[in-house]
Amino acid sequence: MNTVKVRNITIGEGRPKICVPIVGKTREEILKEAATFSALPVDVAEWRVDWYDDVFNTEEVLTTAKQLNEALGEIPVLFTFRTSKEGGEKEISPEQYAQLNKAVAESGYVDLVDVEAFTGDEIVTSIISHAHANGVKVIASNHDFAKTPEKDEIVRRLRKMQTLGADIPKIALMPTCKKDVLTLLEATLEMSEQYADRPIITMSMAGTGVVSRLTGETFGSALTFGAASKASAPGQIGVHELKQVLDIIHKSL
Repeated sequence: MNTVKVRNITIGEGRPKICVPIVGKTREEILKEAATFSALPVDVAEWRVDWYDDVFNTEEVLTTAKQLNEALGEIPVLFTFRTSKEGGEKEISPEQYAQLNKAVAESGYVDLVDVEAFTGDEIVTSIISHAHANGVKVIASNHDFAKTPEKDEIVRRLRKMQTLGADIPKIALMPTCKKDVLTLLEATLEMSEQYADRPIITMSMAGTGVVSRLTGETFGSALTFGAASKASAPGQIGVHELKQVLDIIHKSL
């Protein structure tokens, strides 16, 4: 299993790393939230840029990215435009989406970008190639806020992300029942033990799926998301409580 190193953080070894989203609408809100991170157990900060009012002005995005990078110090930055079709705040054309991610990857202000894996193979591979050429890692992602597919389909999607060249495949699914959470965990275990040659991230959302955000080290998910102030997805729990549980599980393994 290869690990993924971003700054001083190695994803894919030890306890699952904690990623905390920043969901401010203005530069002031974004930087104010980032200023609190030095007092939190944060491994990676995710800038959910789809919340940002000026997201369609690339120069404004780059200026904010620079200031965010400076405000966070050594904490790695994950740049994410979550599209409305995958649960995000705004719509964007595939061409605009590619242009924005490439510009940010070129800037040197972020360490990782999130690319929605089913945007179209040509666009996805072009973003991944561009990011890698600029020393930026890529999380390929897929989100379903309505349901959880069968285990084999979950594994197929994660393997597809590997094939596309992403550094870290990620999938987040909504459970409609408790059994769906077990399906997600079973798929995670199968992927991590049989097919993955790099870290993967998986989660079952909402309250029913919270257990999946805590047991990554047992089943094979290398990173989990916790909330500092405002959650970016249903089921995220507070970052302090999250770290406490992750540490307890890590010490027992």
